[in-house]
Amino acid sequence: MKKIMQLVVAGVMGGLIVLLGIHRFLPERTSDVPEHTVTNPIARTVSNVPLKASFDFTAAAQKATASVVYIQAQESDALASQKMKRYRMNPFEGTPFEDFFNGQMFGNPSYGAPLYKLKGSGSGVIISNDGYIVTNNHVVDFADEFEVTLADGKKYKAELVGKEPSADLAVIKIEADDLPAVEYGNSDDVKVGQWVLAIGNPFGYLTSTVTAGIVSAKGRDLGIIKGDRAIEQFIQTDAVINPGNSGGALLDVEGRLIGVNTAIATHTGYYNGYSFAIPVNLMRSIVDDIIKYGSYQRTSLGIYVMPIDDEIQQNLSLDTKNGVYIDELVQGGAAQFAGLLPSDVIVQIDKKAIKTIKDLHNAIAMTRVGDIIQVTVIRNNKEKTIPVKLTKAL
Repeated sequence: MKKIMQLVVAGVMGGLIVLLGIHRFLPERTSDVPEHTVTNPIARTVSNVPLKASFDFTAAAQKATASVVYIQAQESDALASQKMKRYRMNPFEGTPFEDFFNGQMFGNPSYGAPLYKLKGSGSGVIISNDGYIVTNNHVVDFADEFEVTLADGKKYKAELVGKEPSADLAVIKIEADDLPAVEYGNSDDVKVGQWVLAIGNPFGYLTSTVTAGIVSAKGRDLGIIKGDRAIEQFIQTDAVINPGNSGGALLDVEGRLIGVNTAIATHTGYYNGYSFAIPVNLMRSIVDDIIKYGSYQRTSLGIYVMPIDDEIQQNLSLDTKNGVYIDELVQGGAAQFAGLLPSDVIVQIDKKAIKTIKDLHNAIAMTRVGDIIQVTVIRNNKEKTIPVKLTKAL
């Protein structure tokens, strides 16, 4: 028994010596089990760099909400009467039956027929301390009487300063001082994916509503503004807007105006996921003219242009079809005076790429009469940049 105990003790001691030796002299082994099932969580951060975007929009909302107003627009009795006369003309006018049918079948308001006055509402943004307000043309175009309600509830009558249907912009003015004008941002600096805020008055009763989203795309041409001279280069966002938000503010996270909310993509008439705003840089170029001159002063390069087709590409040995081909110059126009030539291909304006005629129109729309722009053309297979002083379009 004594010998057995000695063997057991010797075995235990030998085992301990072996274990201590392994721990001391062999390298440490790692587990074959996947790392996240041993000690680490499944989800983890991939960077410790602080995020640059602010997810607290309270400061931006407080800063800008006071600059967004509620606009009620309607036809006056006089305008409604003119409309009825225009659309319900008496076919018997100038005959013995004229007086009999006036006011009976054809609703002549002078005979007591009811006036049907159009009414609507939308949003606007205060852009100057002395009362100038920008909004969409479609908010005010049908009306001649306007009432503006500020965020603090004060109400003012407003007058139409001017409008530009081709860009769906208009300016109205109230008589007031020391108003909270919005701070301008720079829409050229807007990036796809950045956070934005929308402030407006959806449905006419949810006043001063703030929503948030991101920029989904830039430079959208939707074809919703009619006419050959339409100017469209919308900022697309997924910030929620609805009827009544038109003319309201699209803002960056610092509360600076980067666009005027104008439209939504929808099959129902209500928000379906995407909304569109006029870039503030385009808005300013048009609105400044409206305030100064009463209307938008279009600029002109003085050229007739064509898209680059296969024949032009081959004749000029061009690498791509990107660019705009100058087919003809206007006599005495800005381009002729600056030295542009027929067969030049415009590829840049102020270092911004011009790939299509629409790009050219949009670039010129951002300018003012008298501006000097740098036009880069391809001539004889070489790039040449020519300064052009813009003139007023006829």
